[in-house]
Amino acid sequence: MASLTACEKYDVPLIEDAAEAVGTTYKGRSPGTFGRMGVYSFNGNKIITTSGGGMLVAHDKRLIEQAVKLATQARDPAPHYQHSEIGYNYRLSNVLAGIGRGQLRVLEDRVAARRRNFEKYRHVLGKLSGIDFMPDPGWGRHTRWLTAITIDPAKFGADREAVRLALEAENIESRPVWNPMHRQPVFKRFESVGGGVAEDLFEKGLCLPSGSNLNAEDLRRVMGIVRSLHLESRRAIGR
Repeated sequence: MASLTACEKYDVPLIEDAAEAVGTTYKGRSPGTFGRMGVYSFNGNKIITTSGGGMLVAHDKRLIEQAVKLATQARDPAPHYQHSEIGYNYRLSNVLAGIGRGQLRVLEDRVAARRRNFEKYRHVLGKLSGIDFMPDPGWGRHTRWLTAITIDPAKFGADREAVRLALEAENIESRPVWNPMHRQPVFKRFESVGGGVAEDLFEKGLCLPSGSNLNAEDLRRVMGIVRSLHLESRRAIGR
């Protein structure tokens, strides 16, 4: 991991954003465990969910103790409410944490379901010209918590937005991949460097329904709509 090597060289603490990487592996290890601290998300669309919030991990017990303190309003060990530093109310309730711990027991089942979704999409939609998928890395396992495709409109016959709207017309939610940070209105007045790859992915990328509870009929509906749009678009332009 180049970033880890660079951080070690210059003595920079590495904090990993492993928000969507629960169940993923990198060279036999879990993302989020390489740096000083790692962060995971348990938002509603993740592999496991507590409806919101997430989890902070670290090898250093002192860091965890300080994080717990800050997350519980940094209350001093006194019989009354006393605060020597500013704290926050950033924590899961015990009920939500219990739900999350229960789902950890079925993490492998959830990963397997998401990977099956991906393979079914790739088997059918991968045969259509203009659609590409992210290949599986050779250095670990991807959870495929979200299946995203890129659409080349010149080859497919329609652009990403046309596909999204076709799905939406059938009450099926999909969405573009993430808009790059440098294109967000809140940052538009700041200088940016590079970003061309991220911009291209935003223009061509579409996230398909990927939930662990999708059944075969759900997947057939999604793939049927995409395939029909492809055929209709190519007929319209005489290909």
